[in-house]
Amino acid sequence: MKHRENVTGFAARAAVWSARHRTLAILGWIAFVVGATVLSGQIGTRQASGTDQGHGESQRAERIVERAGFPVRPAGEMVIVKGTGRDAAVADVTRSLRGRAEVKAVAAPVTSADGQATLVSFTMTGDPDTAEDRVQPLLDTVAAVQGRHPGLYVAEAGDASGDKMFSDTLDEGLGRLSMLSIPVTLGILLVAFGAVVAALVPVGLALTAIIAAIGLLAGASRLVPAVDTTQHVLLLVGLAVGVDYCLFYIRRERDERRNGADPHRALVIAAQTSGRSIWVSGLTVIVAMAGMYLTRDATFASFATATILVVATAVIGSLTVLPALLSALGDRVDAIKIPGLYRRRSEGRVWGAVLRVVLARPLISAIVAVGVLGALASPALDLRTKGGSIEDMSPKQPTVQTFVAIGEAFPTEVVPAEVVVEAPTVRGPGFEAALADFRRVAAASGQLREPIDVRVNPAGTVAVVSVGLAGNGSDRTSERAVDTLRTTVVPDSFGKLAGATVAVGGDTAENIDFNQRLSRSLPWVFGFVLGLAFVLLLVSFRSVVVALTGVVLNLLSVAAAYGMLVFVFQDGHFESALDFRSGGGITNWMPLFLFIILFGLSMDYHVFVLSRIREGHDRGLPTRAAVAEGVGRTAGVITSAALVMVAVFALFATLPLISTKELGIGLAAAVLLDATVIRAVLLPAVMALLGEKNWWLPRWLHWLPAVAHEPAPLVVPRPREDRELTPAL
Repeated sequence: MKHRENVTGFAARAAVWSARHRTLAILGWIAFVVGATVLSGQIGTRQASGTDQGHGESQRAERIVERAGFPVRPAGEMVIVKGTGRDAAVADVTRSLRGRAEVKAVAAPVTSADGQATLVSFTMTGDPDTAEDRVQPLLDTVAAVQGRHPGLYVAEAGDASGDKMFSDTLDEGLGRLSMLSIPVTLGILLVAFGAVVAALVPVGLALTAIIAAIGLLAGASRLVPAVDTTQHVLLLVGLAVGVDYCLFYIRRERDERRNGADPHRALVIAAQTSGRSIWVSGLTVIVAMAGMYLTRDATFASFATATILVVATAVIGSLTVLPALLSALGDRVDAIKIPGLYRRRSEGRVWGAVLRVVLARPLISAIVAVGVLGALASPALDLRTKGGSIEDMSPKQPTVQTFVAIGEAFPTEVVPAEVVVEAPTVRGPGFEAALADFRRVAAASGQLREPIDVRVNPAGTVAVVSVGLAGNGSDRTSERAVDTLRTTVVPDSFGKLAGATVAVGGDTAENIDFNQRLSRSLPWVFGFVLGLAFVLLLVSFRSVVVALTGVVLNLLSVAAAYGMLVFVFQDGHFESALDFRSGGGITNWMPLFLFIILFGLSMDYHVFVLSRIREGHDRGLPTRAAVAEGVGRTAGVITSAALVMVAVFALFATLPLISTKELGIGLAAAVLLDATVIRAVLLPAVMALLGEKNWWLPRWLHWLPAVAHEPAPLVVPRPREDRELTPAL
């Protein structure tokens, strides 16, 4: 598509229109952000239910219970008393709790199998969804009992106290993240640009894109319900890509101004080059994120929707309102220069020296880079996954410590399995006989534990049979117990009940079903993401080799990130520094999510660098010279962009959940590797070795559209190396 000013491409056309109608473009963006925010406030965000997030047999069990009309279960709490001579303390706990208005009923004390602990269970009055707001007086009551019996261990944990701990610690962590992420990002941009205004523009645009995307998410949640952590992922991705896109655009526009181009021409060149890279990169990221829909999982679908919305919003803002702002500011984008940081040129001297070595010895450089990445990726050969549990929170939390103590002394109280039986009636002799068979077969299995409790709905058509599992609920022992329950115990007991539908649920069963769903969808997701990324690169650069090497290099960075995650979180290194306790595996949704996010985000750098290399090649430079120019001229901006991403991602490692720590460390490490070992060493080394073969395109693919990477020629003033920007009038 061409413009009468010899402007080509969607991004350049959008920039020219925005520059000519900059007031309309800026006010339109503000109206869009405000409108999306008002929409969110009016309709709210629909949250995914537990049934929405389930899979397989455990989901069927939950649906049966959901429609059975069971009375709302009150929030349950437990108090553990450990130590010798604890009878007086147990009586004190029981007496103190029964005197509280927040307590509905206190159960009889239960002694552990080893006789070393006693458990006092009780339920709370009122709505269980708001119990966390009313549990603090009960925690204080139990703490007072502990104070009166200092020689014993007396502590409380349960539904309400667990929710309170999670909400309080997560809110504190997110508050800290909000306080730090913007100043850290702004600080990096101040160093990168050396000017206050240039640093403020990307931050402001990224924040408004995030706000707008959160508003749009409310509408999208009507089709794809959101999960609790969706907005955290949206913030993480939005801040990273939003700042990066603006950084690429502004840096190119400033460089062209210093090379002598007038303000309009500099903006057009930035739009035709960096703007086009943003467009291609954003499309690639969106395609990668869309792969999460193939899992048919509510969590992944929610993440996909949120990330697609925020990336699309950031791309639209970068291609419309950013050119309008740059046109309005002119050279004043460099206003309020910071002494010692403001530089006329942005090429990285350090990376320039590294690049000279790489291009002089490309084979050795490639071997060393692949060796480093291989060593980092090697722990991933032993990658194991695990489901979520309360122990994913900081081990320093008193409530976590109490849950662990209860789980060790009373394992069946923490993560029981639930056998859901739906039949014409569950109150007659037929059901009682089946229940007796269940107790007998369960005891004989050696993997299921007492107590076995039964709840029946008011209609007498559904029974929920709770049974304890061997293991801690998330380990292989518990998984084998669920398998035995499903394949042997249930068929040999309730399977004989006429007209009955039986399904096994519970936390452990849900994790097993989730992993099975994920395993079945992995080939489809990987094939979709890799295939479409290859096609997009092929169309963008008209080269099979460039597309193939791009996919392989991104896979190497993902593999290295997996290896580092295994080393840290599965093997338990840096537990004290990161404040976590290893569960012997990686959170089960993390590997797939990291693959998609990393593959999408790494395309930012890859497309940006390749576009600059192809730009030089289209001007007639030999491949090695084009690589030297492209990588050299982008080294500074790539370093700055990577530092922004690494800083934002690393801050997520300060949140209390182990999954957010894995996400932050995995993304930060992968982006750092991607911007250094991959883009600055391996990419130029491989392209130097391949030479002109980089641009190979089979004859039968010559029908692909030719995409111009070099801006249309125009006579411009001779560049002056010492030129410094002056304010536009």
